[in-house]
Amino acid sequence: MKKNNLTSEQKLVLFDEATEPPGSSELNNEKRDGTYHCANCDIELFKSSTKYESGSGWPSFYEANEGVFEIKKDFHIGYERIEYHCKNCGGHHGHIFDDGPKPSGKRFCNNGICLIFKPRK
Repeated sequence: MKKNNLTSEQKLVLFDEATEPPGSSELNNEKRDGTYHCANCDIELFKSSTKYESGSGWPSFYEANEGVFEIKKDFHIGYERIEYHCKNCGGHHGHIFDDGPKPSGKRFCNNGICLIFKPRK
């Protein structure tokens, strides 16, 4: 299931596994209560309560909603990283690192261009 209204930049990141420049996402500064959804298929991926400031330049979360991602190993930059993709549409969102806060210790480092924020009403 793919949307036809994605920008060329969104398509590049979601389906060619590119990465947006650090600090380029308006979602880095988003602090409101709400949910984050896949920009391609609109499935809910993260709750705002799991978002934190990682200092990485990308929206970061310590926990994803259950069952929304598939993971695979990525060696694109010369060493192993764990990459995650939307289970619903296959869109690439980012990488998981082991330097996040409690309770998970994980950092889902997400390309903001791949997300849609929906504030709680």
